Amino acid sequence: MAGFRARHRRAVADEALVRALFEEHGRAMLAYATRLLGDRAAAEDVVQEALVRAWRSPDSLVNGRGSVRGWLLTVVRNLVIDRFRAKEARPQEVAESPASGPVERDHADQVVDSMVVLAALDGLSPEHREVLEQMYLQGRSVAEAAERLGIPPGTVKSRSYYGLRALRDEFRRAEGVAG
Repeated sequence: MAGFRARHRRAVADEALVRALFEEHGRAMLAYATRLLGDRAAAEDVVQEALVRAWRSPDSLVNGRGSVRGWLLTVVRNLVIDRFRAKEARPQEVAESPASGPVERDHADQVVDSMVVLAALDGLSPEHREVLEQMYLQGRSVAEAAERLGIPPGTVKSRSYYGLRALRDEFRRAEGVAG
């Protein structure tokens, strides 16, 4: 129990240290990192990492070899340098040229696909079709479809399973006719 209390006291002290560091030096650290990076969000990440490093090695802050702010700003600078080095080590990202837009399927393919699906749905029994329409075309859950159709959820699950099997068989028949 004494070990737990000591760890708890240490955690509270560490949290208080980080809070105090941020309150006293956070604005200066953020301004410095933002000036170096030119990006506020990236600068916030760097400041957070610097505070984590201070939290991990609190002895570095009180070693008597300089000011705490100097140590923190040095850590910020080193983290920024590390970011630039990491970026240089990665291959250059190539921007998409405006002349070549994203590749998209032809709209006609979607129309044909929807016609095939609707034709296959017409081949199902009304019970199976209405369950599949509720769940997949209307986006309802099993419980919502059951409530909407006035049947138990187990029946919705069963009809969905057998309806999908029948739909798959319809597609196979359609492929056999077309192919």
